[in-house]
Amino acid sequence: MASCLFAVALAFVVVPAGAQKPLGEGWTGTRHGAAGKDLNTVYFTDAKRGWMAGDGGLAYRTEDGGRTWVRQTVGTDAQINDLYFRDKEDGYLVAGNAVYVTADSGRSWREARRFSPSDVGGGAPELYSVRFASKKRGWIVGSISRRDVVTDSLVLHTDDAGETWRRQLVPSRDELIHLDFADDKRGWIVGDKGTILATTDGGLNWSRQRTGTNATLYHVHFVDDERGWAVGERGTILRTVDGGGTWAVVASGLPRTTLLSVQFAGKEQGWIVGRGGVILRSDDEGRTWVQQESGTKQHLYALFVGKKQNWAVGGDGMVLQYER
Repeated sequence: MASCLFAVALAFVVVPAGAQKPLGEGWTGTRHGAAGKDLNTVYFTDAKRGWMAGDGGLAYRTEDGGRTWVRQTVGTDAQINDLYFRDKEDGYLVAGNAVYVTADSGRSWREARRFSPSDVGGGAPELYSVRFASKKRGWIVGSISRRDVVTDSLVLHTDDAGETWRRQLVPSRDELIHLDFADDKRGWIVGDKGTILATTDGGLNWSRQRTGTNATLYHVHFVDDERGWAVGERGTILRTVDGGGTWAVVASGLPRTTLLSVQFAGKEQGWIVGRGGVILRSDDEGRTWVQQESGTKQHLYALFVGKKQNWAVGGDGMVLQYER
């Protein structure tokens, strides 16, 4: 395990709220970072404290609900694919083949583990998504590739709050892209070729669920152990009300659009974002969806739905905020 500590060097780049402009239907937009750098992930622990990150190790932190953002240096120039906080202080992010952790709300980060081909049986590992089911038990999903061709899935597990990680074999060799847990027992992983894997025993065992699609699925979200949604390419929206025992296809009306992130505020109201600035909204538990005006054609890669605000981030540093 790497023990090198990367102290965060605050660049004191503060982006004020005055840079915002209205985009319609409640969304306002700003841009952060260098031109051409995408933002790939956004996460808030409460109404005030949040983070977003993306290409070239780019990371920002806010403590005032997004009115201002302070740029931070994580200690990597790799693309940051995902970040997650299990409480206000303890967070994790994955970038390239490495895991970084913080114990002080993102003020400083250290590299917890870097994976080499020899660690995963050969091939280049790429880490895409990280989530925790409890204080100590967490998972990372991704892929293993040779010459830019995916050859196997990658699932990593920790039971000591991220100090050590070990590989876990699952019943799929396809690229795995995102995961979510409803509680400490029930979790789901989605990926290439319509893959959905599920666990009912806290990740000790994973099994395939039937999805009825071969479309790549990029994101999954559950509000409890029964109600969940997954989204992906070709406008695919899947919905379950029985923990994934059955998945139903829901019409999006966007068969040529790739949908990249889905999240709900409770059981009724949800949003989806995707390529080309697409935003969809549902007010009936995801049975039907209507398109909202985003005011941008930039791809929207990630979404966070809070109690009063939504955030979406994407191409060329685009940040959208929605007040509810």
